[in-house]
Amino acid sequence: MKVLAFMADGFEEVECLAVVDVLRRAGIDTELISINNQASVCGSHQIEIKADKTLKEADLDHADVLFLPGGLPGATNLAACEPLCEALVKAAADGRRLAAICAGPSVLGKLGLLKGKHATCFPTFEDQLIGAEYTRQGVITDGMITTARGLGYALDLGLELVRLIQGEDKAKAVKASIQYDQC
Repeated sequence: MKVLAFMADGFEEVECLAVVDVLRRAGIDTELISINNQASVCGSHQIEIKADKTLKEADLDHADVLFLPGGLPGATNLAACEPLCEALVKAAADGRRLAAICAGPSVLGKLGLLKGKHATCFPTFEDQLIGAEYTRQGVITDGMITTARGLGYALDLGLELVRLIQGEDKAKAVKASIQYDQC
């Protein structure tokens, strides 16, 4: 399994890195992908992160999961990236998994990928989940799309993706290993 986590200038650092951390702890091959022409990406809190690859270097057609963190203007920058949007549409058509958190689900909504799905997002972005049934759940999976409400649910999103990819037992093991004993 291969997961690609996309970063644009202004992305929410913790939303991205917490999910990636949980996935890597589970042994899932996860790459940080910069949509910039360089590996360096500056987050919404001015933390600079070096991606594993740029968008041009990434193999978008063979990733099993495409993940979008939120943050502003990160989500706006992701939505403006035509090659990324094309890859998201293609992945959905191919039946591959998509995941997004906070403002990230708005990118999927604008592409029409949430039609008929239950989805969540950061409050105030609900109107951008075009065609979705909005829910205030922290994390929700509907078919091949998993969405999360915001930073406070980043670990839950990572654990949900581990559950979907490797099963309940692996998700429980990772959860125990990080001392995450929330309900």
